[in-house]
Amino acid sequence: MVTILDTINDKPAGGGEKRVRHPEKQHRPDTEIKRKPEWIRVRAPTSRGYLETRQIVKEHNLVTVCEEAGCPNIGECWDKKHATFMIMGEICTRACAFCNVITGRPNALDPEEPGNVGRAVREMGLNHVVITSVDRDDLDDGGAQHFVEVIEAIRTMAPGTTIEILTPDFLRKPGALEKVVAARPDVFNHNLETVPSNYLTVRPGARYFHSIRLLQRVKELDPTIFTKSGIMVGLGEKRNEVLQLMDDLRSADVDFLTIGQYLQPTRKHHAVIDFVTPDAFKSYETTAYSKGFLMVSASPLTRSSHHAGEDFARLRAAREAKAAQQTA
Repeated sequence: MVTILDTINDKPAGGGEKRVRHPEKQHRPDTEIKRKPEWIRVRAPTSRGYLETRQIVKEHNLVTVCEEAGCPNIGECWDKKHATFMIMGEICTRACAFCNVITGRPNALDPEEPGNVGRAVREMGLNHVVITSVDRDDLDDGGAQHFVEVIEAIRTMAPGTTIEILTPDFLRKPGALEKVVAARPDVFNHNLETVPSNYLTVRPGARYFHSIRLLQRVKELDPTIFTKSGIMVGLGEKRNEVLQLMDDLRSADVDFLTIGQYLQPTRKHHAVIDFVTPDAFKSYETTAYSKGFLMVSASPLTRSSHHAGEDFARLRAAREAKAAQQTA
């Protein structure tokens, strides 16, 4: 695992100086990393499928959130040749307290990246692909046009692949959301990450109700696009706060909710306040379904893109069943 004080010695594409992985996080006090309970431990990835996926990612000069965020499901997903591509570089303009992605001044966008992603999707034979990105507050449109170009490249090179995007909040980027929605991804995902009372300490660069409004606006622009959001638990949130968050998402007509356990990447990141039990996750899932979500995934190892392809098929089936019930 890379620590906050580890440096990256090679210069990034397009130049740039040697950088510290999380310069904004260096001055945070160390916090103890709690021992994980048995229900959340996973084996290190070693399978042939995992190694083949890693090679494809490397050959196409791509970045994946699976690696950058230290996802515990990387072995399982890469073994099946499922990967979540992270576009617009590996340096984020924000320094969220939970995130292990590098913070700093990003490099220029790579004009070859959309084509590289499209070719990788075709080579991997993906039925469903998830595209996410770092925050790019330095760009006039927050990277919206780059998302569009990646979507278009996938549609050209792998026309049978359904596309799920996991976007930043495009805060103070007028017209950016509309541009991305016009490209018509199959699923538009934007994570709330945590309850509003935690935003100042966990997600200080974001605004809770802006994110809610972003998701609501997607449905207003194109009701056929599935919307999705996710949160982490174990950050000190109260149950009633999670239930209110569910209501806020349903008021925005969000279709799919994911809930997973927060895992602390390093001692400089936000501490895990508690490990939520599998029974508590099941209770959240039951409650969320009762509030009207078409799909809910809630478990300790749930992540936004985990089982995304299978979940998309179930999501589409759930919408069709609901429509049939309403017309019966």
